[in-house]
Amino acid sequence: MNGYYSRKLHSLLGVIPLGLFFIEHALTNFGAFEGGLARFNAGVKLLNDLPLLYVLEWVLIYIPLIYHGVFGLYIAYQAKPNNGRFQYSRNWRYTFQRITGVITFVYVVWHVYETRVQVALGHVTHEELAGTMHNIMIQPGLFTLYLIGVISASFHFANGLWSFLVSWGITVGPRAQRVSSYICMTMFVLVALMFVLSMVAFRRAEFQEATVLLDTVKLVLS
Repeated sequence: MNGYYSRKLHSLLGVIPLGLFFIEHALTNFGAFEGGLARFNAGVKLLNDLPLLYVLEWVLIYIPLIYHGVFGLYIAYQAKPNNGRFQYSRNWRYTFQRITGVITFVYVVWHVYETRVQVALGHVTHEELAGTMHNIMIQPGLFTLYLIGVISASFHFANGLWSFLVSWGITVGPRAQRVSSYICMTMFVLVALMFVLSMVAFRRAEFQEATVLLDTVKLVLS
């Protein structure tokens, strides 16, 4: 596969399916803020009740994520920022897209390890994911790292969507690109805010109480 088609595939996978999954993940997590533990667990259960879940995860998430992430690191390595010569917003967004791409890749690998990998290894159950997130969010250092991760991921997604619309010939003229820029940057703020509010919600006592309850049940059954 030559460089042109490799980049096109990289761009496409960033929107479909990864971008769609990113929005879904934001909505599921935001349930913790809107409806507390019950809403979050309901969202998690809905996803985990899907047929052929592991096949769907690999085909629609993990394989696209590995390709997009690894090839994205290669693109970031090849990047030649020119912010020193040109101070236009597009130049800064070009640079931030590469920086946030690297941060997002590291963050996603860490987050997947803390959640899906632990579930696959049998260390936690789907019902304990809320408690896992609570234990992470109550630690100031980890909370800060997650904050950097979700903001970087939100910008990378929104700015990547704008770039996708341009590179695929959907927004051709200057006016269309300007309007799409406003829309995508608004999306960045909204999605980032949803994730941050979710993180704050995970710090609530009800998520800690759920963890204590599950630990008690395990102790009784053991």
